[in-house]
Parts: sequence; C-alpha cells; structure tokens
Amino acid sequence: MAITKTSFMRGMQCPKMIWLDRHRPSLKVIPPEVQERLDAGNEFGDKAMAMFGPYEEMTIYLPGTTIPDKKAMVAKTREHLDKGTAVICEAAFMSYNNYCAIDILRKTDNGYDIYEVKNTPEVHEQYIEDAAFQYYITDHCHLKVGKIFIVIRGEDENEPFVPVDVTEEVKKKYNWIDNNIWRLNRIQKQSEEVEIEPGEQCNRPYECWYYGYCHHTETEEKNDQPEQLTLI
Repeated sequence: MAITKTSFMRGMQCPKMIWLDRHRPSLKVIPPEVQERLDAGNEFGDKAMAMFGPYEEMTIYLPGTTIPDKKAMVAKTREHLDKGTAVICEAAFMSYNNYCAIDILRKTDNGYDIYEVKNTPEVHEQYIEDAAFQYYITDHCHLKVGKIFIVIRGEDENEPFVPVDVTEEVKKKYNWIDNNIWRLNRIQKQSEEVEIEPGEQCNRPYECWYYGYCHHTETEEKNDQPEQLTLI
C-alpha cells in the first residue's frame, strides 16, 4: 500500500510520523482522551450514514480481523457504482496503490457528491485537505464528482448533520495533493529514520502519538527521579 488518506494527513503534519507508523509502530501511544474522541467520531460517522435514507456500506474486513480488506472494498464499490446505487458509504478507491474510503457518496444528476463527516461544530483547514485527498484519488479513478461537503455537528439533536459546501476550496488543493503524495510515499519507504526536530508540528493540528518518543519523555522522567540511597 502506498499513501492512504490517513497517512497523507499525518505525513503533512510531520513526515517522521508516517515513517514511524511504517517502521516502528510499537512506539505509538494514543492517550485515552484522544481514543475517546476517535471513538465518538466513529459513532457520529456511523449515524451519519443514514442521513439520506437507505444506503449500502462497503466495509469488508480481512478474515478474523478488524483490518479493512481494501481491495475487496474497492471491488464492491465498483459494483455499486456500476449499478447506480444511490448512497454508498465507506466507498473505497485506489489509484497507483494510493487509497481512500469516502464516508458518503450520494448519486446526483451530475455524478456523485462527496460527504466527509466530522464530529465537530465547525470546518477546519485540515478537513478541507482531507477532502481534497479524497477528491484527488476519485478523480484519478475517473469518478464524476459534483459537489464536495464537510458534514459537521449541528446544535439540533433531531437533525445533527449539517453539510457545508467546500467544493471550491477542495478543488484548489488538487495540485498541492499531487505535489506531496509522491514525496510522502518515498519518505515512508526509506530505510533511514526521518530526522526532524520537535516543534509546533508535534501538536498541530493534533498531538502526535509519538510525542513521548521524539521528546524523550520516558528518559526525562527517569532522570527526574531522586537518587535512591543505598543503606549500608
């Protein structure tokens, strides 16, 4: 597998992050509060699948695991596109092994609209970049895309899903995606560890899961402990 939507976003925050993801993933530490946010986001996304009524979900797992079977999902997505399924969730696309799964595809008279679901009350720049990666991959797969939306969380509990049209902003980032996707692919495959000094990228837009490794937190904590006196 080359670059996924997740690895692209992580790599743009810090290239060292995706190198560690590939070569030293055991160093990863996900704080409990972060995992809670991720779980809440997944739950919100699952509920959003039905925002347009009946839908077909493309998720397929490798036997005996919770790891998505990407190739099977791509094939299933193609079947439903050929059938003209009205709403396709977790629609999977692959181009030169670069991969993305789109939260919601909705058929229109002009092809399909893309909906990326985020469990937040407003649209942030990284969400635009996230959607831009999806548009780039689907364009390379010759999907006719109409509009592109970020679905955010509204205040009305009865209608919590609020689509925001970001089509123009997303399409402006097409060349930016193209300029970086191949660079990140080379970086994650290189044998030498990427050397980058800790900085603002460690926390923006998200705290890195390798924060402790890069900041030598464990070593510092040990050094901060008082010396043990040996009684004779």
